[in-house]
Amino acid sequence: MAPPILSLTEVVAGFISPPLFSGLTIDVGKTDRIALVGRNGTGKSTLLKMMAGFVESDGGTRFVQPGTRISYLSQTVNFTSYTTLQEFVASGLAADQSDATYLADALLFEVGLTPERQTSGLSGGEARRASVARALVGDPDVLLLDEPTNHLDIAIIEWLEETLAGFRGAIVTVSHDRAFLRRLSRAILWLDRGRVHRHERGFATFDDWSETLLAQEAESSAKLDKLIADETKWSHEGISARRTRNQGRLRRLGDLRKERQNRPKTQNMVELRTDSSQRSGRLVSELVQVSKSYGDKVIISDFSTRLMRGDRVGIIGPNGVGKTTLLKLMSGDLAPDGGSIRLGTNLEPLIFDQNRDTLDPEASLWDTLADSGGDSISVLGEPRHVVGYLRDFMFDPKQARSPVKSLSGGEKNRLLLAKHLARPSNLLILDEPTNDLDMETLDLLQEMLADYKGTIILVSHDRDFIDRVVTSTIVLQSNGVITEYAGGYSDYLLQKKQSQSLTTEQKQKQKKAENKTADSTFLKRSGRMSFKDKRELELLPERMANLETEITKLNLKLSKTDPSTAVIVELSGKLGRLSNELSQCEERWLVLEEMQQE
Repeated sequence: MAPPILSLTEVVAGFISPPLFSGLTIDVGKTDRIALVGRNGTGKSTLLKMMAGFVESDGGTRFVQPGTRISYLSQTVNFTSYTTLQEFVASGLAADQSDATYLADALLFEVGLTPERQTSGLSGGEARRASVARALVGDPDVLLLDEPTNHLDIAIIEWLEETLAGFRGAIVTVSHDRAFLRRLSRAILWLDRGRVHRHERGFATFDDWSETLLAQEAESSAKLDKLIADETKWSHEGISARRTRNQGRLRRLGDLRKERQNRPKTQNMVELRTDSSQRSGRLVSELVQVSKSYGDKVIISDFSTRLMRGDRVGIIGPNGVGKTTLLKLMSGDLAPDGGSIRLGTNLEPLIFDQNRDTLDPEASLWDTLADSGGDSISVLGEPRHVVGYLRDFMFDPKQARSPVKSLSGGEKNRLLLAKHLARPSNLLILDEPTNDLDMETLDLLQEMLADYKGTIILVSHDRDFIDRVVTSTIVLQSNGVITEYAGGYSDYLLQKKQSQSLTTEQKQKQKKAENKTADSTFLKRSGRMSFKDKRELELLPERMANLETEITKLNLKLSKTDPSTAVIVELSGKLGRLSNELSQCEERWLVLEEMQQE
């Protein structure tokens, strides 16, 4: 085995109490691809900063092979020393590359930025793209990446994956993006309760491997508890007769108890729950030929869609293309420039905004939850003490009186979850909910959404999360064009590829067939309701429910099917047909409902 080019030996992070970790040893080889994973707050970012040399450990040593160049991508960046993006990115060049500013310019163009752009007034996504360019520009030997996909849109994430796949040096990545880690990692470092475990396989194996380690730990703990119980029983029953010769055994019992006391404690978040039992009307939101512009920039052009109760819609597209605008239009929080929007009845929306605007940075965690005063909060109709409820979301009771501004990004998102999930809803509007959340919290959130009985609108760049949650995907393009696809992100890619392979003649035939369907008597309305219409109105809800069940089963089957197999095409085609039939039924149901009301 080749010697490491970067290593930490017996390092300690003891600047807080209790220490984040102690006695950790990590080696990085010259071509390693390592995923550094663990819960929020376990010290992943601190460990990465120690590798980069930006944080001194309280013990242990750091070794860097002479001549090794290390580049570090932080979660936060300070542009105050730089006027233009060219200056900022060029600062990442090595000393012997100082005159090669053309490299900085080339990378900036690749991530969609111009070298002359001022560093002031950058959006979160623009700042992140510039930081990625700076990390890559010097062609380092080791890349240390802390949440590299945060605030990036899917197109840039996929560009970054391709770029890193061809990178010749070592990579250590902290990320919550499962798809990103599956693509790029060949080894795992799991930081868990102050200890680090290494596995020489890619991230795709993490769940099974970590569950095996936890099961072994539980078995070892059970054996230790039994041994302590047996030794304690012996000490109570026979110690007086053998006091002198069994002092060693008593000391061993004391050591066993000390070992149990020092054993890492597992702290788990509670299962996330929300009350979605209050049903909304069948129609949640309908957009008809909606348009929206800001100045000369067209965001949405002549877009129509219908959101029905129980739908799970994902919205994706480049940063700045208008995803949040569409979200606000669908929820009725924004008026269109043209077209019409109709909202359903009995809606109880719950909005999770990406900027955390509902959190007052100066307020304490206590006051944020108990905003009506007192020491309790109503959680789904039941009173809970604030501190106990905070503990459910893995907050230390000492943090209860701390200001929100003292929290990390992941902690702020957990606090938002705690605040929002305390009240019932039947419409979840989630704008980038996965930012800064660790994988365990993401899994709990995904499980909660799977059981949610209401309607979900999700904006996210997390491809894995989209695939797990949504049943249809709305894709926005930079020219105001919007297209809707059945299924999640992977289904969208497959359908887009199939659509591109169609000939012009096939596309024309398909368009004619769609127009014919839209003009069919099935969708037409007449002035009065006949007996047949009334009977149809009674039967349609059951038919739509059956179609929704079939679509759910088909989506589940698609998620478990290898995308490279031929059967995926057949399943996707069937999914498209069922989705079209459901849309027609919903259209007809709305027509009949209006006729009945009139």
